[in-house]
Amino acid sequence: MGRGKSVVCEATLPAAVVKEVLKTNALSLVELNRQKNLVGSAMAGSIGGFNAHAANIVAAVFIATGQDAAQSGTSSTCLTQMEVCGPRDEDLYITCTMPSIETGTVGGGTVLSPQAACLKMLGVQGAHRQSPGQNASTLARVICSTVLAGELSLMAALASGDLVKSHMRHNRSSASLSIPPPIAETTSSNESVGNDTGRTCAT
Repeated sequence: MGRGKSVVCEATLPAAVVKEVLKTNALSLVELNRQKNLVGSAMAGSIGGFNAHAANIVAAVFIATGQDAAQSGTSSTCLTQMEVCGPRDEDLYITCTMPSIETGTVGGGTVLSPQAACLKMLGVQGAHRQSPGQNASTLARVICSTVLAGELSLMAALASGDLVKSHMRHNRSSASLSIPPPIAETTSSNESVGNDTGRTCAT
């Protein structure tokens, strides 16, 4: 479809998991996805960015596995969709469609020791012996599935209110918002300096 690998990842979460693990419900997530990822992104003039934060995941994995960080922008193109499902419409179905994940497992930053170790951990280091390019395709699928997990996490935190609470508690505490005392002004009407026009002003 586009440059790189085209990947679609999907998952179905039972209502119990959505409630007990994500601390919300499927209907709330679907509505939030519509408002934030679809309508909100459209109103912001987004091109290919109809998601919560795919770029965060892609950039992190790209750096960790020695990918070309300059390609993280186009590789982050993602459409996140959610809908209710199941016999009672209480389960959650989510998909992430990423049409242009540009990945590689040979050369470049992939030969650096830390990045090679990450690729080895994922089982995709170097070239695939039987099917050239297979490791790069597998890495793209890993990235897309990780994006899906990240979308679920952030959207659930927004829907449950946990994201705002954590920011208020840790990022925007009363200590960090305290207003510093005003700087005392030391002026004297007896001192003056000249300017280009010959006029004087007090300091």
